[in-house]
Amino acid sequence: MSQVTRFATTLVGLALAPVAHAQGVGGAEELAKQLSNPVANLISVPFQYNYNSGFGPDGDGSQNYINFQPVIPFSISEDWNLISRTILPLVWNDGVVPGEDHQFGLGTTTQSFFFSPKQPTAAGLIWGVGPAFLLPTATDHIATNQWGAGFTGVALTQKGPWTLGALGNHLWSVTGDSADGDINQTFLQPFLSYTTPKATTFTLNTESTYDWEATDWSVPINFVVAQVVKIGNQRMQFGVGARYWANSTEFGPDGWGARAVVTFLFPTG
Repeated sequence: MSQVTRFATTLVGLALAPVAHAQGVGGAEELAKQLSNPVANLISVPFQYNYNSGFGPDGDGSQNYINFQPVIPFSISEDWNLISRTILPLVWNDGVVPGEDHQFGLGTTTQSFFFSPKQPTAAGLIWGVGPAFLLPTATDHIATNQWGAGFTGVALTQKGPWTLGALGNHLWSVTGDSADGDINQTFLQPFLSYTTPKATTFTLNTESTYDWEATDWSVPINFVVAQVVKIGNQRMQFGVGARYWANSTEFGPDGWGARAVVTFLFPTG
């Protein structure tokens, strides 16, 4: 082999190495499975649309909102990641709040941080724990608008195409804003998902909230089908699904709702 041929072969190898690495860490099926893990080492930016109905004494109020939910992992040591998860809602209400016909604006931001080992335990358990905060970003009386703090945690296992786990948090208000009332609530999200070799994921979960002040449960059950695709050089996941309210507050949502999600994916390595 001539010097020119060896040089050309080396250049081709160097050029293709990052592509091969990206394919190894960013294959569609693997990305889909990582998206089922709330503390995966993956930057994801979901825009999650939700529709709920049945609000108010007459059940004719409705709500549309989009959650902006970036998830960003940070490596803080050889063995640990810090995962930042943010939920900022943009809300349209129609007949949801008594005395308010229509509302449009931001909801309260939930900011969570999970300290999570980079490797599962010997038994295959993936977990993370850390603090959670409420940030008073709500406008137009859309939500209780005060500072809050508490803790959050997640635990899951992934076996083949299956992911089984639960995420939860508990939050208290810390500003003592009597106009908005005290916050003392628990959020529980058990989830089960199945990912096919073609990167289609079927997910069943609940996003239940218990209000310890009002002693009320809100229990929506969600079923979502999602698909990872590649548009140009950008990996994305599109999902659609339905929601059924198994339990709600007195004038809260009722019956069926809907969800649609677009998630931008950025593998980290």
